[in-house]
Amino acid sequence: MSRSKLRPSALITGIALIVVGVLFVRCTADPADSVVAAGPGSHADLVQLFEEWRAFEMPEFVDGVPDYSAAAMARQHAELPQWQLRLNALAPESWPVAEQIDWHLVRAEMNGLDFDHRVRRPWARDPAFYVIMFLAESDVPAHEGSVIHGWVDTWTYDYPLSDADAAELTASIGAIPALLEQARVNLADSNARDLWLAGIRDFAGQARDLDTYGQQVAGTSADLDQAIADARAASEDFSVWLEEGASSRTGPSGVGADNYTWYMQNVHLVPYSWEEQVTLMRRELARSHSSMRLEENRNRALPELERIASAEEYDRRLNESVDLYMRFLEEEEVETIFDYMDPALRAVNGSFSPVEPGELRNFFQEVIYRDPDAFRPHMHHWIELARMREDPHPSPIRAVPSLYNIFDSRSEGLATGVEEMFMHLGLLDDNSPRARELVWIMLAQRAARALSGLNLHGDVFDMEEAVAHAMTWTPRGWLTEGDLVRGEQSLYLRQPGYGTSYVTGKIQIEELLSEYAIQEGDDFTVKRFFDAFYGAGVIPIVLTRWEMIGEKDPILGLD
Repeated sequence: MSRSKLRPSALITGIALIVVGVLFVRCTADPADSVVAAGPGSHADLVQLFEEWRAFEMPEFVDGVPDYSAAAMARQHAELPQWQLRLNALAPESWPVAEQIDWHLVRAEMNGLDFDHRVRRPWARDPAFYVIMFLAESDVPAHEGSVIHGWVDTWTYDYPLSDADAAELTASIGAIPALLEQARVNLADSNARDLWLAGIRDFAGQARDLDTYGQQVAGTSADLDQAIADARAASEDFSVWLEEGASSRTGPSGVGADNYTWYMQNVHLVPYSWEEQVTLMRRELARSHSSMRLEENRNRALPELERIASAEEYDRRLNESVDLYMRFLEEEEVETIFDYMDPALRAVNGSFSPVEPGELRNFFQEVIYRDPDAFRPHMHHWIELARMREDPHPSPIRAVPSLYNIFDSRSEGLATGVEEMFMHLGLLDDNSPRARELVWIMLAQRAARALSGLNLHGDVFDMEEAVAHAMTWTPRGWLTEGDLVRGEQSLYLRQPGYGTSYVTGKIQIEELLSEYAIQEGDDFTVKRFFDAFYGAGVIPIVLTRWEMIGEKDPILGLD
């Protein structure tokens, strides 16, 4: 049997019921009519609307393939204003703040679909949108970047596969060849060069993933074996097709500074413009570099941190890191401790990866292999995911991940922010002082790549300039893999705001902590802050701020 959590690929086998529901909504009278006539609604009306909205947002499936054709997308966009009217007719201004927050989450999702149709158009511009296979879980509530409906998360299944799961996977993986035939038509007019080139890499990657997965489940089912083989061949052919068309794709891939600002403030609910984010990233880049240099000077007489050298040392130190972190959270009264936290961290420790002397691993492994405690706070991601499973928010709207990566500044901002916050709280005090240098190095890397992504969207950099900038401004030469950097920058092109979310989220959390402390006065404690912060759910920080201090941000009134 598959795991109990919702598996998105299960939508394929139940698609008939979903399509019937969507068609019912689309074929009845104007969905705004009943609510407009009835006057102000209730939170229960919002929850019902939310469930229907999520069905509408998903395209119809034809023979197991989502329909992203030009005609289907034009129909969806034409119907979207009816849903926005229905939402606005609920008139939530008199509701409790917590319920108004849910309303704004739904509004942000509707704005996200509108932006996708007007500007981003991933089904028509972004070949990587059609990647469907995912072998590992993301550390955020949903996939990073745009993802097509009908995706296949192989990590959600139990192995060996049951007959039912094998049949489900056969159907979903078996839809890949037809999906990629549709993609060739949908992408015919795309001129987004950097997105096009990223698609070549991503589909070569999907072919490798299918090969890996095919070996994992070989012999489970002859039909599944054939579906995987066909999907692998189709992915390789699609990558070749992209290569053949690359020379004629010459246009920009970014959304532009003005569109970026609108998207941040109306979809991701981040209260900064493109220009303000450039300023913030420059400031954090300078602050992290200067702080790192000062730490290095203070520690100049100390030996360098040595990398973990064996599997035995790796396992010991990674487990000791979890022990230290959990003890720190409890003894320093940082937040309330729950039983699911320790195993959630321990389960993602990973395993030792050998390298030749002088060879570098990827950037974050270079940090972890020198001192896992410096990176441990970022793994708070996995505590967050465990909390969403074990203690979901009581609101159905907050209990599931928001669409369009609306959660990114909250999720990535927290994981990045607590690295520095917990360092200041004393997490690294018993380690070598040189571990503090690693915290500044990580912040510098994130600010550098964020600036690269902003300048790609603002049409200031091309891809190679963005790659060079991120590599140059990452300390100690640890960001050496050009393909890795291109992959990150392609993600940030595909999902505006994701590259900056690590730092903009951190800044917003720091601002909220200071405001909350002033409001609480003598009653303030770090534990009260973080418990209240987590209790709001994984939602944009302006909404968490509204719930915690009662102040509504001006961007929530923007159109």
